[in-house]
Formats: sequence, C-alpha cells, structure tokens
Amino acid sequence: MKKWLLAVVAVVVAGGAALLLTDRQEAPKAVFTLLSGEKLPLDSLRGKVVLVDFWATSCPGCVKEMPQLVETHNRYQGQGFETVAVAMSYDPPEYVKAFVAKNGLPFKVALDADGGNAKAFGEVRLTPTSFLIDRQGNVVQRILGEPDFAKLHQLIEQKLAQAS
Repeated sequence: MKKWLLAVVAVVVAGGAALLLTDRQEAPKAVFTLLSGEKLPLDSLRGKVVLVDFWATSCPGCVKEMPQLVETHNRYQGQGFETVAVAMSYDPPEYVKAFVAKNGLPFKVALDADGGNAKAFGEVRLTPTSFLIDRQGNVVQRILGEPDFAKLHQLIEQKLAQAS
C-alpha cells in the first residue's frame, strides 16, 4: 500500500513539474482531422494564439465548459486566436457531430480517431485537458480540468499582445 501511495505522489509531483516546465516547450507536430475530413497541421496556425482542447461528449466537465469555450473563441477570434476542440478516440464520431450541430460550435472540431493527437500532446487521457500555444508555436500552459476562464483570458490577451 505504501509503495502504491508513493507511486501516486511521484506521478502527481512529476505532473506538476511538467505543468511548470511548459513555458517554452514547442508544441508537437500534430495534424488534426477535422469533422469535414480536412487535415489541419498545427503548424499552419503559427502566428496565432491557439487553444487545443481535448474533450469528449461523455465528459461532464467538457460539456460544462463548452459554452465558455465558445464565448472565449468568439471574444478573441478576430484578434488572431484560434480554438481546436479535439474529440478523444473513444468518442463515437456520430456523437461528436451531433453535439457540434446541437451546440453550434463556431471553432474547429477534430476527431482523434487513432489517439495520435492525444499521444503527441503527452499521452492525454483525462478530459478536459487544454493547451495554450503562443504565436511562435510554444505551449505556454497546460490545463487539466476546466479552466479558470478569467485567468485563461488574461493569458490569451497577454499572448495576443506579443508580436509573432
């Protein structure tokens, strides 16, 4: 029992350290497959501030955060901000498409059918998990769980104010 607890503590500490070390970490060379089937290389969004949000239709926190993601996207999209919502590999595509249609999501939605995007971003398993990427293509923040949107907005504004 003690070894198990130590292992959990080690993982939590390592995870916390990873959160602190993302300040200048280059974003992965991910290619997203949008609902339309179009391929979207993350590199093609360089010059924009990008929020990549891993989510699932079966995740209560993900569903709860969606209206605020929509509001955030609508607030900043005209200033060089982009949102990519990546549905996890276990989320049936028909559920994702129905959710997007029902909720009128205004941003790019991708299906991570083979789990490659989640793997590229450090083996994302828990949802929601979000990554804020600056104009230069660096991950500046990893957010596990629902974001504190006031703090996220401050960081987005700070990154939007910086030149590419």
